[in-house]
Amino acid sequence: MNLIAKVIVDVPTMQTNQPYDYQIPEEFTGQILPGMRVEVPFGQGKRVVQGFVVSVVEEASFTGQLKNISGVMDLHPVLNNELIQLGKDMADRTFSFQITCYQTMLPAVLRAKYEKSVRLIDELDEELFFELFKGKDEIAWEDAVNRGILPQLTQLKKQDTVEVVYSIKNRANKKKRRMVKPSLSFEQLEEEKMSLRKTAKKQLHLLDVLQSLSLSEQSISTQELKKVYELQSAVIREAEKKNWLTLFEEEVYRDPFKDHTFEKTAPHMLTEQQQHAFDTIQSAVTHEQSETFLLRGVTGSGKTEVYLQTIASVLKKGQTALMLVPEIALTPQMVTSFKGRFGDEVAVLHSGLSDGEKFDEWRKIEREEAKVVVGARSSIFAPVKNLGVIIMDEEHESSYKQDENPRYHARDVAVWRSKFHNCPLILGSATPSLESRARAQKKVYTLVELPDRVNKRMLPEVTIIDMRDEGKSGNRSSFSLALQEKIRDRLAKKEQIVLMLNRRGYSSFVMCRDCGFVLPCPNCDISLTLHMDTKSMKCHYCGHEEGIPHTCPVCKSSKIRYYGTGTQKIQEELEQVIPEARVIRMDVDTTRKKGAHEKILNTFGKHEADILLGTQMIAKGLDFPNITLVGVLNADTSLGLPDFRSSEKTFQLLTQVSGRAGRADLTGEVIVQTFNPEHYSIQLAKKHDYDHFYQKEMVIRHRGNYPPYYFTISITASHTEEKVAAKKMYEIVNFLAPQLQQDTIVLGPTPKSIARVNNRFYYQVLIKYKSEPTLIPLLHQILNESQKEMAKGLNIAIDKEPQQFM
Repeated sequence: MNLIAKVIVDVPTMQTNQPYDYQIPEEFTGQILPGMRVEVPFGQGKRVVQGFVVSVVEEASFTGQLKNISGVMDLHPVLNNELIQLGKDMADRTFSFQITCYQTMLPAVLRAKYEKSVRLIDELDEELFFELFKGKDEIAWEDAVNRGILPQLTQLKKQDTVEVVYSIKNRANKKKRRMVKPSLSFEQLEEEKMSLRKTAKKQLHLLDVLQSLSLSEQSISTQELKKVYELQSAVIREAEKKNWLTLFEEEVYRDPFKDHTFEKTAPHMLTEQQQHAFDTIQSAVTHEQSETFLLRGVTGSGKTEVYLQTIASVLKKGQTALMLVPEIALTPQMVTSFKGRFGDEVAVLHSGLSDGEKFDEWRKIEREEAKVVVGARSSIFAPVKNLGVIIMDEEHESSYKQDENPRYHARDVAVWRSKFHNCPLILGSATPSLESRARAQKKVYTLVELPDRVNKRMLPEVTIIDMRDEGKSGNRSSFSLALQEKIRDRLAKKEQIVLMLNRRGYSSFVMCRDCGFVLPCPNCDISLTLHMDTKSMKCHYCGHEEGIPHTCPVCKSSKIRYYGTGTQKIQEELEQVIPEARVIRMDVDTTRKKGAHEKILNTFGKHEADILLGTQMIAKGLDFPNITLVGVLNADTSLGLPDFRSSEKTFQLLTQVSGRAGRADLTGEVIVQTFNPEHYSIQLAKKHDYDHFYQKEMVIRHRGNYPPYYFTISITASHTEEKVAAKKMYEIVNFLAPQLQQDTIVLGPTPKSIARVNNRFYYQVLIKYKSEPTLIPLLHQILNESQKEMAKGLNIAIDKEPQQFM
């Protein structure tokens, strides 16, 4: 009896967001398992799509004629049972398609790439055959488009002479290397040596190498034979002809750390506070409890050492560990800490790796060769089995929430996996999110605190500079006189400085001083940003790029001026104000190239630069003993954003960047420049006073009916025509409003802060609620009933607990 595979197909629509029944043909009997990728026919015609097998059953739910699975893409499952369950649950919670969730869990090379071609299925006039098909039975769709022959092919399709074929390209290539092993015994190789002339030195040398391999029963790569033994390809080929050796291919991992040596580190003696934190967490590890701990420790309190020793105890039990770090904090220093302690047992996953390297690190995890996974947000889906602990460092970071489908928060997935594996989850931060701190207050999480730095040093002293006073005294520079003086003092002492600017680019915008024209993006309702390194104007939303204007496009005036401040401009200004300083810049633009992040930090670590200037990415994870001064050039940047979390983000950023100073024996100092010195987030960051900030911010959130007192869901409609997006949004509100509770608050519909991005208009509504049992089913109903409109270009996005409001 043929078994039935239930398959989630790669057709992301609401109608197809369910398993389809396919018959497993006899040739695949016993081969197909849940979690494998298969090729299946779908819909009318010859369309073939990729799908994920979610279960194998004996009876079909579908009563009609079943189609057969047409191909198998894997030899073993790429998703385990846990991830299959998680994907189904996540699709429901995030208003996404199951197929999108499964694809998100896998490395990019395992995601389907479809190729379309035109195949000849009937006789064709010879002249036309060579003109259109160049003597082949099949041509690529792209080739047909480029040659302009689609009209002729369309005619042939109507006559059933050709068909359009879809095929799936598997991009998961394994890296191979050519290897050599002796084909003869030691004695036989000795006989070959005796028969050679003494002048055949290279062949004699190769026979010596083969004899030593024969004794040790080992093989060697052709690359090593050439590099170490200086034997050329011709010598190796000749030896193969004489049957001295056998050439074969061996699979190897692409190792992103092959050029690194990691110094082995031993566990440090824990302080009393660290020991208490470790013991509290250890109890849940020992008893395999899915308890969530909020580890709140000031910067420099040794949270990483608690993580490392907890992981070591989990490995001792024969279990595995998952460590999440925000992308910008996943510095080479963090990798060094883990590789130094656990060596090759660590797999690292982040966006800086090539697709091939990510695939190989993923395979190491999947094959259970790596026991510790360190990575950014998507690493939460790593196929680790038998988890003993999950750790989320800097848990307050908004980058843990994905901005596109599926809109998951890594913390929610971590809680799910923690329950599945009955293992503890540690959420670590010096400045926990208000939501997490409130959960700890309600005993949903267990609060564990590290209030002091490891070396008992005081947290750095913070001085606030009112930039309004600088302007009044005639200082138009981006650097206050006090900061300039402190920088010169540190340079004289051969100490290092970190300067943070909360913006990248050269200037914020370009404006005509005669008519006030600001150069806009043609696709978005936002001005373009000047980038001097590429000498262009760029849109940070859609990627549009154009040249720098020298005259105003409206009034033709030549009085075009650059306004605002970016990292490039600050670097130039700094080099003019303090020419003796060696400045190195770290932002999105200077870290685009692979390995650039590490190169910059190594340069700074070797003291080949005095000042590290950068954006938010330098606020986290940096631990250099010689940094004694941190300067925040514009503390207000995020305060003016239309976001109820703006004060929280400002406090967190200032606290994090302040923590880079005075981490070793030298005393640290922080200078914060601002136009809002009285703001409570800046004043409390000065005192490193998280508890008072939490209390004050909670009062404000309560007054404004925002999280953590209310849950939030945002609904966004977008379309190339503004009226279509606006009309749909009003329809949604009119449908929902009568069915919601009295205390539920509906804000909107309104255009988004940036109403047009990439030629699409965005309208949104924010729903704030305490308990709405019918809301989730109603939202699913909206998505189901909007399918026809969505097929015509309307897009509806539903985001639970949104982090971005721009």
